[in-house]
Amino acid sequence: MDETDNVEDTPPLVAQEAVARAFGTENRARLLSRYFSQQEAVTAANAWQHVYRLLLWIDRTTGLAHCYESDKAQPGRAWYARSLAFHDWAATALGISPSALGDSIDWLFREAVKDLAGRVVASRADAYQEQRAPYEGRGFPEPGEDPELVSIIREVLGAWLEREPPEEEFRKLTRRIHAYVTQENKRKNLVGEGFEDVIAAVIKRLPFARPTEVLTRVLLHDLPGFHAPPANEKPKRVDLALLTGGSRTLVSAKWSIRADREEQFQSDFEAYARLEAAGQDFQYVLVTNEFDAARLKAACDRRRQNAPLFARVVHINPEGILATYGASGRTSTQAVRGHILTGRLLSFQAWLASLGEAH
Repeated sequence: MDETDNVEDTPPLVAQEAVARAFGTENRARLLSRYFSQQEAVTAANAWQHVYRLLLWIDRTTGLAHCYESDKAQPGRAWYARSLAFHDWAATALGISPSALGDSIDWLFREAVKDLAGRVVASRADAYQEQRAPYEGRGFPEPGEDPELVSIIREVLGAWLEREPPEEEFRKLTRRIHAYVTQENKRKNLVGEGFEDVIAAVIKRLPFARPTEVLTRVLLHDLPGFHAPPANEKPKRVDLALLTGGSRTLVSAKWSIRADREEQFQSDFEAYARLEAAGQDFQYVLVTNEFDAARLKAACDRRRQNAPLFARVVHINPEGILATYGASGRTSTQAVRGHILTGRLLSFQAWLASLGEAH
C-alpha cells in the first residue's frame, strides 16, 4: 500500500490531527535534532548549506530549484531563465549534479511527509468502514474517485496502455495525485515557521563566547525590557529573538517577502519601539531568502525617521542572487549588487560570524 493512500483514506478529523502533528513545532524540533545529529559541526561558513538542504525545494512545474513564484517562472518567462541559473549555481555550490539536486534538498518537508503517512496508518481503517456501513450497496462514490481526472489520464495515456486498468487502480492513482498536491500545499506552513526553527537550530549549534538565548515565536512582552501592549491591542509575537547579556536582537525571518509583509515590517518595528521599556537600543534584523531584486532593494532602503529600518538585512546566500541575475542591468538589480558589495545586504555566513564577534 502506498503511503499517500494512507493519508487520503483517513477520516478528515484524524487526517487533520495527523497533519498538525507531523508538520507541527514538536515534530519539527525532533526532525531537526535528528538531522543535525547526522551532520558535521555547524559553522558560520556551512550554515547556509544546512538551510538549503533542509528547506529549499524543487518546483515540480519547472523541475528546478524554487527561487520565485511558480506562475512567473514558467518556460518562456524571465524567471525561468533565472531559475535555470539559480539551479545551476545551487547544485554547483552544494557539490551536486543538477539532476541530483532534488534528492539532496527539501529534507525537512520530505521527512515530515513520511511521518504524516506513518501517523495515519494505525487510525484509518476501522472508522472509515464504520462510517460507510449504513450506505453499503448503494453505489456511493469511493474516496479518491475523480472521473474528470481519470478522463484526462485516459485521453493522454490511452494509446500507450496495453489494457484498460481496473477502476480501483484508477482510484488509487487519483488518490495519490490528490495526496501529492495537498501535501505540497502544506509546504507553506512548514517553510514559514520551519525557516524560523532552522535559523534557531543553526545558531544554537554555533560556539559563542557568551551564553546566547535563542527564542522562536516569542511574545514581545515576554522578552526583557518590553511592556505588555494595552488591553485592546493584540500582543506582538517576534519570529526570532537573540538575547546575550543586555543585548537584544529581534529578527523577522521571512523566506520570501510579499507586499503585505513589507508593510508589516514597519508596523512591527513601531510597536517594538513603542513598547520598549528599558530605554536601551535593540537590533531589528531581517533574515530572508528572497530573490526579487526590487523587494530586496526596498528592504535595504526602508527607513524609520533618520535611520535604516533594519540594522541588518541578511540573505541566506547573496552569491546565489548574483548568479541568478547574471549581467542584468536593471536598476533594482544594480542596486542590490551595490548593497551586496557594501555589506548592506549581508550573507547569512557573515551575520552569524558577526554574532560570534559581538557575543
